[in-house]
Amino acid sequence: MTPDKIALIGLGYVGLPLAVEFGKKFRTIGFDINKARVQELRQGRDSTLEVEPEELRQAEKLNYTTNPDEIRDCNIYIVTVPTPVDQYKRPDLTPLVKASETLGKLLSSGNIVIYESTVYPGATEEVCVPILEQQSGLKFNQDFYCGYSPERINPGDKEHSVTTIKKVTSGSTPKIADKVDALYKTIITAGTHKAGSIKVAEAAKVIENTQRDINIALINELALIFQKLNIDTQEVLEAAGSKWNFLPFRPGLVGGHCIGVDPYYLTHKATEVGYHPEIILAGRRLNDNMGSYVADQVSKLMTKKRIHVVDANILIMGLTFKENCPDMRNTRVVDLVKEFKSFNCNVDVHDPWIDTEEAQHEYDITPVEAPVKGKYDAIILAVAHNEFKEMGADAIRQLGRENHVLYDIKYILNIDEVDGRL
Repeated sequence: MTPDKIALIGLGYVGLPLAVEFGKKFRTIGFDINKARVQELRQGRDSTLEVEPEELRQAEKLNYTTNPDEIRDCNIYIVTVPTPVDQYKRPDLTPLVKASETLGKLLSSGNIVIYESTVYPGATEEVCVPILEQQSGLKFNQDFYCGYSPERINPGDKEHSVTTIKKVTSGSTPKIADKVDALYKTIITAGTHKAGSIKVAEAAKVIENTQRDINIALINELALIFQKLNIDTQEVLEAAGSKWNFLPFRPGLVGGHCIGVDPYYLTHKATEVGYHPEIILAGRRLNDNMGSYVADQVSKLMTKKRIHVVDANILIMGLTFKENCPDMRNTRVVDLVKEFKSFNCNVDVHDPWIDTEEAQHEYDITPVEAPVKGKYDAIILAVAHNEFKEMGADAIRQLGRENHVLYDIKYILNIDEVDGRL
């Protein structure tokens, strides 16, 4: 399949790497409503750090815009907008709906709209297609067509990039499924898997992260049990991991744009069709409560050392949802901040990877550039950034008062170097 012109809707962690790869081969235009984002990309910079400046330069056929009229002459539209949940853990399809409304006004006969955003099974055809039809006046599978190819981006992972991860594809008719599959094969070196329907592809995506969420929830629950048994969780997992088929999951805070969100899309749809999920929601509840658990454990350790929790100075090292990337989407480190503030503690957050303005805007947190030596009653290693690993236990300990607690969520340090860990 040789497209005339491709438009990427949404230039975040998912959309930009995809736009760059297509822009190396086809006329491609990246569209985003964020003017600052488009401006930085035009200047050859990517603040998400997913694409290097040299890679941006290599995409010679890629341009950027905030003007919908400039993508009107495209014949392939790929939607990569976020699909979050609201404060009640319900799917928030607002970005997807708005993107579909915009595209509906631009569609012409023969166009294909491919969605990559994570949704519940059926959302593309039940939510997006009617909007496209209404806005365009065109008939689905007669005048225009749809595909679904779920994103598999892993922020901060330079080994598993967009081209080296196998891509699931699908289309609204067998012919369109072949065309969509052929399109992605032009850039995905790892190959593709053509699903039998859009719903199958949607379901495949949403269970990928649901499975990981449940596995992590199991390990988190084991960590709670082992703490009561006075057994170190990491030592247990290392011992069990000596068997070839033991899955190498670790306990921790479960955030990010996928694992902490996607299961709610599946449970929403399940409830809608009359089934109440039990295991999935139980795993979600357990993982969502880990921030509270960690804060409670640190407070107990402080009490044992006769450190007053009220008015204590707490340092949380790391705010992103994972190590070595600036992505703060749905980070559960904020749960730690809220818990300690509810104890009337003074909380400093330090993270060398984040954008300060974004942290203030998204979470009302103003990070400290450099923690003050000898200030803190408790230090929590929340994210395993390389910068923190390189500091080592002695340098981290110097940030604390003479009598302080050092708690390691991410197993950055050895067990004999910390006062507690998951």
